[in-house]
Amino acid sequence: MVSAVLLQSFIWISLMATGVQYDITHIISSMCVVRQSTVLIPCKYTHPEHEQVSAVEWLHEKSPEKKVRVSQDPAFEGRVELQADAGNCSLLLRDVNESDAGIFRFVLSTGSGRNWTNAQGIRLEVTDAEVEVKTQSDNVTEGDWILFICGSCIPSMTVPTYIWRKDGHLHSQRHGDNILDLESVGLEDRGQYFCTISGHEGLNSTSVNITVRPGYSPKNVSVSISPSGEIVEGDSVTLNCNSDAKPPAEISWYKRKTFLQSGDTYNITNIKSEASGNYYCSARNKYGSQTSAAVNVMYPPKSVSVSISPSGEIVSGDSVTLNCSSDSNPPALNFSWFKGETLVRSGRIFSISNISSDHSGEYKCRSRNKHGEKDSDAVKLNVMYPPKSVSVSISPSGEIVSGDSVTLNCSSDSNPPALNFSWFKEDETSAVGSGQSFSISSFSSSFSGRFYCEAQNKYGSQRSASVSLTVKGVQRAALHTVSGIVAGCGGLIFIIIIIVFIKRKKRREGGTEDVNQKQTADASDDTYTALDPASRTSADIYSTITFRAPDDTYTALELQSRSSEYENLAVTSADPH
Repeated sequence: MVSAVLLQSFIWISLMATGVQYDITHIISSMCVVRQSTVLIPCKYTHPEHEQVSAVEWLHEKSPEKKVRVSQDPAFEGRVELQADAGNCSLLLRDVNESDAGIFRFVLSTGSGRNWTNAQGIRLEVTDAEVEVKTQSDNVTEGDWILFICGSCIPSMTVPTYIWRKDGHLHSQRHGDNILDLESVGLEDRGQYFCTISGHEGLNSTSVNITVRPGYSPKNVSVSISPSGEIVEGDSVTLNCNSDAKPPAEISWYKRKTFLQSGDTYNITNIKSEASGNYYCSARNKYGSQTSAAVNVMYPPKSVSVSISPSGEIVSGDSVTLNCSSDSNPPALNFSWFKGETLVRSGRIFSISNISSDHSGEYKCRSRNKHGEKDSDAVKLNVMYPPKSVSVSISPSGEIVSGDSVTLNCSSDSNPPALNFSWFKEDETSAVGSGQSFSISSFSSSFSGRFYCEAQNKYGSQRSASVSLTVKGVQRAALHTVSGIVAGCGGLIFIIIIIVFIKRKKRREGGTEDVNQKQTADASDDTYTALDPASRTSADIYSTITFRAPDDTYTALELQSRSSEYENLAVTSADPH
């Protein structure tokens, strides 16, 4: 059984047979050798002491189909030597040439007739000092890069120095590095290049001629965003400046003409709207410069506000314009106006011509772009206007009876509220009162008429419609009183006549009655004393009369205190019995 174990840079090959271990060791798995040089291919082996090694051999494998014994192949004749001492199986190969490239594998034969070999072996590469050139383009232009590679590999076991020459003069030396890298060639880099390897100076490479065309100023300068897409508030992005320039351009970053930094990229972390602005790059080389188009940070509306034009007091009839402004990117194109919570208009400008009190209230605007929306604070439209809807109310309501107290109240709608009120009676030229209320304490017919009020503020005045004040029930009460008096007088005279008649009759019939009877009769006479005209004066004869009309009862008619027009007639109304 054959197994391979890789330990650090060593490859161990273990050969196992009937419990006996054979070890073949190569300290490297591949080698690079300079053409015409001598190389020692290292190899060591071990075997059990009781086992005899009958033969050792190296095999050379150009391909799986082409394998030869090194000791028997004419191509290696006189150039190989096996270092055959205890445990050493190294192979010395002189005057290496390109045909020697391939895999070398050591073979061990035992006395038991079994052959043991290293399955992996050592790969040998052969190089020389020939120069391979790799360029950015077929036609090298100022600013392009060029790679010069000296040989196909770097020799093993030693670390050579590579010497580069241009036009026969030393250009540079690189220890252990077979590549010459010109990152951005200039016109001065034109010429013949070749290389040599230290210790193998006789292997000078064939020179390579490099021509360089003049460059040009930057063009097609642009900014790309990573990750791709728009830059939105809160993002973290990298801006990359791209340009086509020979030689390559130096890049500078700007924000609104303010220099930020140099370099091909610019990083923005957790972008805030405050970081918004036009970001762009400028590419410059010795032939000129060019600036990219700007990119910007996108964010929803903020700082939304409303301004009112013209400023100052707003008076009814004025024209007023509300302007909505906001900070957003892209700029907001969608604006909505609200009065309270009711949508009233769209557009950035809200104009009101011939404004009226109906337009008073709180207004706000809503600004919107594709990244979001925001409302402004509410502003109040306080429209000033003269009094309107002036009216008069009467308290108490209902019929007004002579002697009542009456209050007239004037109300109006105005801004600022009216503080100046005047009261007028139609057909009179001067005011009869002032103040929002006009009171009449003992109303009489002399106050009857049509009254109105006038409300006034700094912007104008307006009068109310007239209201009529008349004494209801005065004439009706007077008629009842007169009828009552007439009826009362007629009845009283009739009663008096009856009483007189009865008294005279009794006197005739009982002229001899005793004193006690007379006293009784006197007591009976007292029953009608209140009706005896002789016991009343002409001034108060009717002061206690109560009489009933068909629908009213009137009491305590003091005629002596009434005028002929009954102006001060006191009337008490009650439901009929």
